[in-house]
Amino acid sequence: MGNERRHQTQRPGRLLEAKLNTEQLATLHSLETFGWELKFVRMPLFQDAVPVVFDGSREKFAILNPDGTLDENSDIVIRD
Repeated sequence: MGNERRHQTQRPGRLLEAKLNTEQLATLHSLETFGWELKFVRMPLFQDAVPVVFDGSREKFAILNPDGTLDENSDIVIRD
């Protein structure tokens, strides 16, 4: 019984955060205080990662640009 099979795993959100740069992380942490959450990161080939955040009510979404600014008028399509 000495072999422990359970492993500590990181929260999925923290794994997504590993794909963000310093500016994006700073913006994300500020947004989290207002209920926003990093939902997913799109990884288009040969392009920068596209982190997508949603507000607490899940009514609005935005993109975290590489410079840390928030783009609430993105042309990204989100499926229902």
